Amino acid sequence: MGRSAVGGRCKVLVSLFLIGASMTTPQMSVQTASQTIVENSEDGMARAVNRMAGGIISYARWPNRTADSPRVMCVVGTPRLTNRLAPDVPGAGSVLVRRLSAAAVVSRNDCDILFLGRMTVADRRQLIAWVRGRPVLTMTDDDAPCIYGAMFCLMERGASLSFSVNLDAIARGPLRIDPRVLSIARNEGGTP
Repeated sequence: MGRSAVGGRCKVLVSLFLIGASMTTPQMSVQTASQTIVENSEDGMARAVNRMAGGIISYARWPNRTADSPRVMCVVGTPRLTNRLAPDVPGAGSVLVRRLSAAAVVSRNDCDILFLGRMTVADRRQLIAWVRGRPVLTMTDDDAPCIYGAMFCLMERGASLSFSVNLDAIARGPLRIDPRVLSIARNEGGTP
């Protein structure tokens, strides 16, 4: 698959979903993936983020749930890349988005996906601790190196949108991520 651009102001949104370079530290293992060229328009970043989030969600499997079961995404804090989160999940899956405080999330038990925007360090720590052992997919756009405990970390790189995968965070819970994503990472060996 390749990236393509259309002249002048507009770049075509291309879903590559290629996992690239691996980085391992004693505390965690992170893989970086390059997915999308962002369309140069007012809604380009929102579409790219929603497409990427939907793709990530489609690779997750929740215990005792079917792939097409509706999911609830709880958004905490202020997202950096777009304030219009509405994941575009391929196939029959759908996602209901709720904006909540950290305290509200901890008191509930219906968040399948937790999207962490800009927030206080204390709130982030509280939410990452709350997620451990629960079938909750975590994403953020406020931690590009993916070191603060989220499973998937979205980042803007020039005219493209990429994400990192924190394998350590994934391993701590009962949520299952399709191993084909990790297989692509090992086989492609691409660059972020």
